[in-house]
Amino acid sequence: MIVSTLGSHSALQILHGAKKEGFPTTIITENSRENFYRRFSFIDNFRVYKNLDDAVNLINSVDGVLIPHGSLVEYLGIQRTMNISIPIFGNRNLFSWESNQQKKMYLLKQSGIRIPESFESPEDIDRLVIIKLPGAKGGKGYFLAKDKSKAKEGINHLIEEKYIKSSDDVIIQEYVTGIPMYFQFFYSPIFSRNELTGMDIRYETNVDGLKRVPGIINTEPSFVVAGNIPVVARESLLPKIFDYADRFVETTRQLVKPGIVGPYSLETIVTDELDIVVFEFSGRIVAGTNLYVDGSPYSWLYWDEPMSVGRRISREIKIAVQKNKLGDVTT
Repeated sequence: MIVSTLGSHSALQILHGAKKEGFPTTIITENSRENFYRRFSFIDNFRVYKNLDDAVNLINSVDGVLIPHGSLVEYLGIQRTMNISIPIFGNRNLFSWESNQQKKMYLLKQSGIRIPESFESPEDIDRLVIIKLPGAKGGKGYFLAKDKSKAKEGINHLIEEKYIKSSDDVIIQEYVTGIPMYFQFFYSPIFSRNELTGMDIRYETNVDGLKRVPGIINTEPSFVVAGNIPVVARESLLPKIFDYADRFVETTRQLVKPGIVGPYSLETIVTDELDIVVFEFSGRIVAGTNLYVDGSPYSWLYWDEPMSVGRRISREIKIAVQKNKLGDVTT
């Protein structure tokens, strides 16, 4: 059985981990990236697409399992992604939920997780807010607004630039003051357990660049993600975030069957009172896991060996095959 993925995001980690677990590997990539990926010996086969419809055909031609990541739906679009016919690791039914910010926040709220207050309309804004676009755009287009006037102005700009069609396409959340922490988890149906696989913070331009020149440059902050930085949390924070994770998995099991399978992330702000506010989730492997190709401080606690999330995915697949339970970890 072949492990395959789309050439972007965390493809190197995914395929490196698959090779470590003994699987042949295939990458589906656009022509402009083929030369880059050929630099890595753990990639066995290359399938180069000419257009996005061709990419789906090439994905479906692989005899194995596709590992999704954050760029899959963002590149192919939800309709093409739903036309993928080979087994996908994890829950493909989450894709449509992840592409809708309101439905994402509904899942978090139903889990009893503390989330920022949301505003249905710019007219309702009465405090500093952050306005976000749907999908995995790496923070592109996000902006802060201190009042309804600034919010309307920014939303109109997004419409003019064709990032969105209407104000209904954005999510408006209160801006919670604190530090961002992105908690990476892996839910294993094979072991029936939530594993903390790591955490990170995102290096965002230009909001992080403005810290170097406070009060000097009159520039609006933006939130385009350029990289990730490792972080370890105070151990006293972990019981609360595990409680959130367990609730979230149970809610998805009830509302988006079969629920979370494999890697996911709860994206949070930790306040000065050490409250954890979850403002977003990702239902697949996140780019911050690329920090830990040799394993994170947390993955070592479970496995006592180098275990990236990419390798953890293939370890789950391998054990599932051995137990004749591949259907429990793929959809």
